[in-house]
Amino acid sequence: MVSPLESPADSILQEDLEVVASSPLLPLDALRGKTLLVTGATGLVGSQTVRALAACNRLRGANITILALVRSPEKARQVFGDLLERPGIRLITGDVTQPLTIDGRVDYIIHGASVTASKEMVTRPVETIRTALEGTRNILELAREKQVESCVYISSMEAYGSPDPSLEQVTETDYGYIDFLNVRSCYPEGKRMAECLCACYAHEYGVPVKMARLAQTFGAGVGWKENRVFAQFAKSLLTGQDIVLHTDGSSTGNYCYTRDAVLGLLVLLVKGENGQAYNINNENAVATIRDMAHMVAARSEGKIQVVFDIPPDSLTYGYAPPVTMHLSAAKMKALGWTAQVDLPEMYDRLIASLRLEQETE
Repeated sequence: MVSPLESPADSILQEDLEVVASSPLLPLDALRGKTLLVTGATGLVGSQTVRALAACNRLRGANITILALVRSPEKARQVFGDLLERPGIRLITGDVTQPLTIDGRVDYIIHGASVTASKEMVTRPVETIRTALEGTRNILELAREKQVESCVYISSMEAYGSPDPSLEQVTETDYGYIDFLNVRSCYPEGKRMAECLCACYAHEYGVPVKMARLAQTFGAGVGWKENRVFAQFAKSLLTGQDIVLHTDGSSTGNYCYTRDAVLGLLVLLVKGENGQAYNINNENAVATIRDMAHMVAARSEGKIQVVFDIPPDSLTYGYAPPVTMHLSAAKMKALGWTAQVDLPEMYDRLIASLRLEQETE
């Protein structure tokens, strides 16, 4: 009997999951038969990590017990569907800002619970910081209690702030300026403090935690309700509407395809150095927001254009301040990982996945 697929309605996403599960870079021997907790499991990266681990179980007999921590079981059922009926997947309802009690062993943790919507960062900045700090502390305490083999905290490239624009590449020690009196700074400052907390737990208590500074990550599996910039661009193309920029688009974006990011997190989980931070990005996927918008619009063959509607208040949409930054992925490359999917292919796969979602509704 053939086991059901992890994403039967989305063949593009299913292909990605199987690429991760079959990758020779995947440290499967270390994960086989272990219990792995994923927080923020209904988010983009969290959900694809859960699905990829399920694919490892189906295709390679990995026998990984997957603990998916979610706030809403209803949303989890919408995201995962029949996948939750698989043996080896256990849904845990909880809020990372509260102390967590989990029965049984936990061998590995990927902590991805975080506020990700820019608008929420300016309308609920206190909650954004609380999720970063209290949530990370609770996960680190759980990691300490369970004596896990390894833990990865998913941070962000926004932790760099605005680094020196003259740098050819930004490495993990090239920190820049953050205006911490700007409420939008709740997100990057929260990430910085959470990383510091991870480093402190590694130093004082020996918690084996690593920090993943994720570039902007997208690809197949992004839902139609997603409102981050990359999704807005793709949806504009599919609906024949102009791409509207609410900034001048001069900020440089660093990107990583979802399956590359998930594989990078699993490599880092097993091979990374405790207390250290690693950029997870595609060095060949770097573009200003404006150039990326024009790249997507060009695929419409003149049917849509890029237009500007810049509000007088920069906090209206909660976007981060503009930066010029090209991240280095050298530390992850030293672990054997390199991103494979470039920016045009990222959009090809995202658009094809969104089109499939439209067709199945």
